[in-house]
Amino acid sequence: MSISDFLNTIDLGLFFKILGTIVGVFVLYYLLSWFLNLTKTRLLQKAKGKKEKSNVKIFFRVAQYTLVSLLIIFAILSYTGSLTGIGITAGLLSAALGWALQRPITGVAAWLMVVIKRPFEIGDRVIIGNVKGDVVDITLTHIHIGEIGGTIASEESSGRVILIPNAKLFEQDIINYTKQNELILDQVKFIVTFESNIKKAKKIGKEAAEEVLKGYRIGFQPYVRTWFTSYGIDVTVRYYVPASRREEVSSEITYRIFEKINSQKEVELAYPHTEVVFRKKEQ
Repeated sequence: MSISDFLNTIDLGLFFKILGTIVGVFVLYYLLSWFLNLTKTRLLQKAKGKKEKSNVKIFFRVAQYTLVSLLIIFAILSYTGSLTGIGITAGLLSAALGWALQRPITGVAAWLMVVIKRPFEIGDRVIIGNVKGDVVDITLTHIHIGEIGGTIASEESSGRVILIPNAKLFEQDIINYTKQNELILDQVKFIVTFESNIKKAKKIGKEAAEEVLKGYRIGFQPYVRTWFTSYGIDVTVRYYVPASRREEVSSEITYRIFEKINSQKEVELAYPHTEVVFRKKEQ
């Protein structure tokens, strides 16, 4: 078959109809995406606080998915010219993809659960299964977690981003550090000898925490609890701290407690040890 014969077999009307539909869909998508991104940027600049920024990002994520869905419907209508075509196309697609896409569909359902129920926001510190970190992004298929710990035994950022499939949200326990506010309860423990001045030890711990936390708007005062151990008195300082600053604050309080104890003689740090006492045998 020659090229001229091949061209004669092509329905030019149908060809230009399909081409026009494709071009029109892409132009509309580009213009509407540009408008959505521009509006999103301006709203993010005006947003105050983590929750408002999270709401803006999630809203425009939903708007983007809605836009794509509407453009697909527009393309089908442009090609078929009736709603019947949409029904037939939807039926065929459902039959072909329904079984193969069970997991992704479950993921979309989980995404809707996150958007509607809001178990966490972008910026929250969470534990999902065995993954701990800060929510970086929420997409239609995955939750992006900026990992804390992981490569180190602490809650500082590891620099890694973990993608959790949304479908797993129905199978895992979700712990949100910052659902109510940005603060979590933390503590620093130290053990002093039985001979130490316990009142002074408690004062040292409380003052150290107050000094470190004075630059934060906490609204809660540090407090101290004490317990007996086999070799001394356990002095525990408890305080509320922003979840993202936990390690930094804990480290600084520990340092200040150590410095304060070393600067006086009424309190002495205890440690596990054994004392051997020799007694002279009486004659």
